[in-house]
Amino acid sequence: MAKIKITQVKSTIKRPKDQKATVLALGLGRISKSVIVENTPQIAGMVNKVNHLVKVEEA
Repeated sequence: MAKIKITQVKSTIKRPKDQKATVLALGLGRISKSVIVENTPQIAGMVNKVNHLVKVEEA
């Protein structure tokens, strides 16, 4: 599968609990932190849920 790089670009302060939990589940937690993960349907759904907080690039 293809890999993607996910970088948190906005804070989770004043966001709903489910969005905070999704950001943590992706392995993020602070601004500018990045992770490289496989592009699975589950990850794509999580990224779609918090797309206003993260930036996605091909890895």
